[in-house]
Amino acid sequence: MSDFARKLHLMSDIRSMPRSVSQAEQWFKCGWRYFLQRVERVTPLPAAWSHHGTAFHSAAEAVERSGRRMSEEEAVTFFSDQYSALVNKALDQEPNTDRWLSASGSGADDIERRYALGQEQTAQYVVWSREHQPAIWQTSEGKQALELYFEVEIGGVQVRGFIDQLIAEADNSVRVRDLKTGAMKSKFQLETYAVAVREAFGVAVNRGDWYLAKRGGLSRPADLTQVTAEQVGEQYAEMDAGVKAGKFEPRPGFLCRFCDVKHKCSFFR
Repeated sequence: MSDFARKLHLMSDIRSMPRSVSQAEQWFKCGWRYFLQRVERVTPLPAAWSHHGTAFHSAAEAVERSGRRMSEEEAVTFFSDQYSALVNKALDQEPNTDRWLSASGSGADDIERRYALGQEQTAQYVVWSREHQPAIWQTSEGKQALELYFEVEIGGVQVRGFIDQLIAEADNSVRVRDLKTGAMKSKFQLETYAVAVREAFGVAVNRGDWYLAKRGGLSRPADLTQVTAEQVGEQYAEMDAGVKAGKFEPRPGFLCRFCDVKHKCSFFR
């Protein structure tokens, strides 16, 4: 297959595939990054923060699925094994840690720092979860709402994703909760989840929040009572139309520092 034919094939896939929070946010922040990652399929630069977040999410999910019987030591070991496996796989693909993205220090230093930080945050989550006993909501099939998959139509666009946790509230509504190891919080993410849960599971969603691993506790709750499918759908409809029209506007700036395809970007300063 020629390079031109390959790109036409990939563009066809991109135009028809369901959308997600990450796709929409990436397109709005920098359409060119979206193009490089999802159309050109540029191999991204590795970053320890990505493996840190993935391993922490896996450990927190394991803690909850154990009925919070998993000890701090067991949870930390779970995180450590997950993190090490992800980092080692990435090192096989890119052994030069000078090419790894890092928010501070060298790539090698960041790998070690996040190993220790993730262990500390995982132990802290175990303590917090046992102390606060968040009531994990269950679907009508009795499935715990942990990494809960959804696929719904919003604004005429198929949208899919995974919700970290749904928490049962005293008023029979559920609270959407996202777990964060970094500083970036997305209100749009919570809004999407609220609309998706109402549509897919027929249950009210009035609030959402973030568990902030950096602080070892919850953010202030976000009011989602006024969030509508029409409001959220406008964003997905705009993004979907833009992708189908081949509109990938570059927006170089501060976020380029953290972009994992900047090494192939002609707009990177």
